[in-house]
Amino acid sequence: MSQVITLGHSPDPDDAFMFFGLAKDRIPAHGYKFEHILQDIQTLNERATRGELDVTAISIHAYAYVSDKYALLPSGASMGDGYGPMLVAKQKFSKAEIAKKKIAVPGTMTSAFLALQLWLGKPAKEINYIVVPFDQIFAAVRAGKAEVGLIIHEGQLTFRNEGLELCEDLGAWFKSQNDGLPLPLGGNVIHKRFTPEVRRTISNILTASIQYSLDHRAEAVQHALQYARDMGKELADEFVGMYVNHWTLDYGDKGREAIRRFLGQAFEAGLIPKRMELEFVQ
Repeated sequence: MSQVITLGHSPDPDDAFMFFGLAKDRIPAHGYKFEHILQDIQTLNERATRGELDVTAISIHAYAYVSDKYALLPSGASMGDGYGPMLVAKQKFSKAEIAKKKIAVPGTMTSAFLALQLWLGKPAKEINYIVVPFDQIFAAVRAGKAEVGLIIHEGQLTFRNEGLELCEDLGAWFKSQNDGLPLPLGGNVIHKRFTPEVRRTISNILTASIQYSLDHRAEAVQHALQYARDMGKELADEFVGMYVNHWTLDYGDKGREAIRRFLGQAFEAGLIPKRMELEFVQ
């Protein structure tokens, strides 16, 4: 009897690409059976605070609230290396103007929202924002429900098609402020109820799935297309390349330092409750 492992990830091309090898039984699962649970990142973040899933994708911001329950896996990272969440609007606004506008954000536990607070130098309570599902932010801005949209996922490639202007790329801003480090957006975590040995085994299975997809890119992109909202194959391939790459196979020392820096600055600015001790599965 296989042990079932619940695996939470978002219904996005990059996550679908990452877990292609696992979903299609192309790699050894070492006696484990993975139940794929597809939900948006805000929902996965909330479920992680309750410790509901065995393994899940979460926002690095959310890790500040679940580090007692989960350890970070070394693979599965989404790093914005000179690009990342973007602030867009019908016209170009300055930072001072954005600080006074109503902003549609994709969830308060997303790394995008933490990066916005760092960029503005304001905690959430001083920002005029509304929470909107990430795939409805363009509509919220177009309809005038918000004047600025904080966009994540493939919106970063398609916002111009919506007639919107880029006001700020928070990934580019973070890199410029932090010695060229990428902005850490998402990662995979495993529940600490598993023994260190089991954590390592599952970690290796997930890394093997990512490697398989990178080695069989065309087939894996084809699989990911079913989750590519309003994207053709070329755009989906570009999006996957942004967020599934060498950072995703292993954070490495620079990736770990980027997470320490991001959460350290958030703590110093009073945006998260405690200074993080990062625990990685080795």
